[in-house]
Amino acid sequence: MDYRSNVTYITFGGHVEVHKYRYLYFVLMFTVYILVINSNFTIIGIIMFHKNLHEPMYIFIAALLINSVLFSTAIYPKLLIDFLSEKQIISYPACLFQWFLYYWLAVSDFFLLSVMAYDRYVSICNPLQYPIIMQKTTVNVFLISAWILPACWFSVVVLLSAKKEICQFHLKGILCNSTILTLHCVRSRILNIYGLLSLVTFLILPLLFILFTYGRILVVSYRCRGVRSRAAQTCLPHLLVLINFSCSNAYDVLLPRLELDSPKIVRFIITVQFVIYSPLFNPIIYGLKMRRINDHLNKLLFRMLRGVHLQN
Repeated sequence: MDYRSNVTYITFGGHVEVHKYRYLYFVLMFTVYILVINSNFTIIGIIMFHKNLHEPMYIFIAALLINSVLFSTAIYPKLLIDFLSEKQIISYPACLFQWFLYYWLAVSDFFLLSVMAYDRYVSICNPLQYPIIMQKTTVNVFLISAWILPACWFSVVVLLSAKKEICQFHLKGILCNSTILTLHCVRSRILNIYGLLSLVTFLILPLLFILFTYGRILVVSYRCRGVRSRAAQTCLPHLLVLINFSCSNAYDVLLPRLELDSPKIVRFIITVQFVIYSPLFNPIIYGLKMRRINDHLNKLLFRMLRGVHLQN
């Protein structure tokens, strides 16, 4: 099919008995989507409306949670439509766009996690220099870079892919991720090199940097008892989010490149837990583990419960 002159549709083949459990899938995923939106926006709102949280660390957390909302919005509405549709299909241009959003936001998350690690490193290891280094301008540059650089990088990947001829019109998954490369008639050496550069630049190097910064924080915390509790309180949530995010992305990155033919049910479960777990996990971790956020969250819940009690 010539997708340059006609609209080409890609079929998702990763759904498991969707015709039998379509309404169950829809209700569950719709409920999760509402929880994701509400939980993330609650923490974002708390950070925005309380001036004592207008610090670099909390601003980066808010940016990370905004990414979770954007990521979920790029995935969930299409999934919900597919659950209620007779055919689970998507146009090739729309598939490329979802692929772009998927990796743009994932790489942006890694960039933000790296910046957050650097912020904690400066705060704990060089506290006297922290106000000088982490100025408002620096924070703005980090935030803009976290969104603009990955967007520019993956725009090139999408444009290169859009020019490739496709011979396959069936994806094994339930969304457009790196498996879209399997649709091409011929594997592109340029795309493979570009993908390798992306892996090194946006995953391996940031991960090594994060491990280095937290290693230094661990050394300083071991030497100075006074900073141990502070380090544990502010660094542990970031580490939990990093571990969760890294493990979730490992399967997605490695599967199409290793061409592993894993069972359909396994791919479905892993994909679903990825789109559910990370967007829902992040606000819960930061809401429970970050003391200042948790204090404001408890006050908000108390006011809501008191309002309900007064109405009754």
